[in-house]
Amino acid sequence: MMDYYFLTITIIDIFVLGIMCILTQYNETLNERQRHWYILSFVLIIFISTLELITVIIDNGPKSLRWINILANYLGFGLTPAVPIFLASSLEKNKSMKYAIALEIAFLLFLAISFPFKTIFYVNHNNQYMREDYFWIYVVIYFIGILYLLVITFQVATRYQNKSKICVFPITIFLLASTLIQVIFPHVHVSWLCVSLLSILYYSYCNAMWQQLDGLTGLLNQRSYLNLTSSFSKNGTLIVFDIDNFKDINDNYGHLVGDQCLEEIADCIKKAYSQYGYCYRIGGDEFCVLLNDNVNAEDCYINLIEQMQIKRNKLNILPDISVGSAPFVIGDDIITIKATADNNMYLFKKKQKSLKKKNIY
Repeated sequence: MMDYYFLTITIIDIFVLGIMCILTQYNETLNERQRHWYILSFVLIIFISTLELITVIIDNGPKSLRWINILANYLGFGLTPAVPIFLASSLEKNKSMKYAIALEIAFLLFLAISFPFKTIFYVNHNNQYMREDYFWIYVVIYFIGILYLLVITFQVATRYQNKSKICVFPITIFLLASTLIQVIFPHVHVSWLCVSLLSILYYSYCNAMWQQLDGLTGLLNQRSYLNLTSSFSKNGTLIVFDIDNFKDINDNYGHLVGDQCLEEIADCIKKAYSQYGYCYRIGGDEFCVLLNDNVNAEDCYINLIEQMQIKRNKLNILPDISVGSAPFVIGDDIITIKATADNNMYLFKKKQKSLKKKNIY
């Protein structure tokens, strides 16, 4: 008997995911690789959802359709772990991806070889689908895929200082819970509807994360800085950075080299300060850090100088940077705090120039 409710839900699911493919294609926040993997993820979910619908329709049907039932179940089970792998690939290139893909291919081969032995599932000669004793292997492989997605997402969110990275955990828990429901109650076909919903939530989460970033340096951008500093909710220190004679770099070596210098300096700032606050690029060659309260800024600055020296061994034209800071408390006006930090930075710059002149003579 046709399950018209499941049919309707699947059609709506496919329609929504189709719209997501179109939205992703025209999303200019994402780069080409990210768009590619998100669209592949949505298409794969559409494909597996369709396969599940086919198995529901033809199960216990005419014996002549047995081979279709076998193929649909094989592809459905076999490709399921690829969904979290595709979603993880949409975040960034990762060396571990080749191992994840190798595991996926190995699982597909195992599923094909083991089918006659009734290992994970079987479709008998009456065209009736049955779970077998080692069905748990499929569940474990799928959970490994989800864990892989969780780890990669959390690593990327941490690297890019995402403030809402905690959201990754409830998303993952919901996905695991929805999968367990269908494992425990095979006739409750909700897992792929939940996977679709979660993939859209995941896309929204990652898209919001990219919108907070400066495209060149990977630091938080000016909009994120302005939103956070519109009203301080805790005490801390504002540290501002300005690249010395950056115009000379662009004029003498070109803007591509100038961009490389910005990237390298941003990486140094992130390594020195990101554990203790949020790092921003708020202008062309202007950076800042909102440092947490009770953090020794001097230690961070020493670390910054060490990181800069390491980079300078590889890129000897890397310019110096001037630093200024100002403490703030809840309720302070950011414009006043920024002006104080800028003034201290210019005093620092003037002092450095004076020291260099003395060293020359």
